[in-house]
Amino acid sequence: MTAEIDPFHAISVSRLAHALKAEGRSILHMEFGQPSTGAPRAAIETAHRVLDTDGMGYWESPALKARLARHYDETYGVKVDPEQFIITCGASPALVLALTSSFSPGDRVALARPGYVAYRNTLKALHLVPLEIPCGPETRFQLTAAALEALDPAPDGVIIASPANPTGTLIAAEELAAIAKVCRERGIRIISDEIYHGLSYVEPARSILEFEPAALVISSFSKYFSMAGWRLGWLLVPAEHQRRARAFVGNLFLTAPSLSQHVGLTALDCREELDGHVEVYRRNRALLLKTLPGLGLNDIAPPDGAFYIYANIAHLTDDSLAFCKALLRDTGVASAPGIDFDPVEGRHFIRISFAVSTPEVEEALARMTPWFAAASALEQSRAGAPV
Repeated sequence: MTAEIDPFHAISVSRLAHALKAEGRSILHMEFGQPSTGAPRAAIETAHRVLDTDGMGYWESPALKARLARHYDETYGVKVDPEQFIITCGASPALVLALTSSFSPGDRVALARPGYVAYRNTLKALHLVPLEIPCGPETRFQLTAAALEALDPAPDGVIIASPANPTGTLIAAEELAAIAKVCRERGIRIISDEIYHGLSYVEPARSILEFEPAALVISSFSKYFSMAGWRLGWLLVPAEHQRRARAFVGNLFLTAPSLSQHVGLTALDCREELDGHVEVYRRNRALLLKTLPGLGLNDIAPPDGAFYIYANIAHLTDDSLAFCKALLRDTGVASAPGIDFDPVEGRHFIRISFAVSTPEVEEALARMTPWFAAASALEQSRAGAPV
């Protein structure tokens, strides 16, 4: 039977945003998790050169894999063989590859709720069983070793993400170590989505490979490296899993674009420019955390990393999708509804991306301030409270 999966509701919000823009409206795109900046300048120069000199074709860059191996050594103190890297067309195929090469239909895979919409839907599409664990403020919206220990029977796998989407929360090093220990003892395969590494504001993100070398790691050039449109990522697999994973990737996806691999290799050495983007996000984060409580958004997940604000709007609505569309129509500010990330409690949340310029954040706040004040006054009036 064909799997039934849920739509990605932020896409419908974005579609409405583009329709309004076509009508001449000023739109601030804060609905998707993608940088508003492009690839680093030196990487673009590499693209121009390669286009003139390389006919390209099916190819996996040995130089890129070697440079990624050095990156893991320098960043995490983890030594991996370059052949453990499988270059993919972004993190989404890496997720599909990790799941198809690791599990069989009917296997149960645990994940945090809230969490990235595609985890749940990709699991369902592959006839795997998503085992969503409700995670709230008491665990900083993250899975814990205790939660995995309590599952009976043990799941076949678990997906973790630190920093996480939509909350931006990190898993502390000691908790990662505890998760790794529980998974080893219970035979749970770990898939760690580390796509937001490099985007941390309180402490550096730690890789699961520091604690569990047998884990599979998903990452990408889309976020920190500002290369979303280039569709380039990787799956890092343990040595014993290489042959199986490569058999799957060769048949399902062939290779990532040759041009993107050349560009990614250069981007890995463009840290000064890329860290400049992170400083912009840091300012945007501080501005939002300072200003949003004045709009009545006091209940916000701690955005340790990534570039999101996940805010509770239960005092205003129990329909986050309708709320996001109304906010967009009235102010031109596009945001993502929480139901994408949490099919149970997400109706009470919205996600705002701050991967835009600081002037755009300032403009969004200027537009939203009177709108939220009016929305709060309306709800108080409906409840019979004095306004």
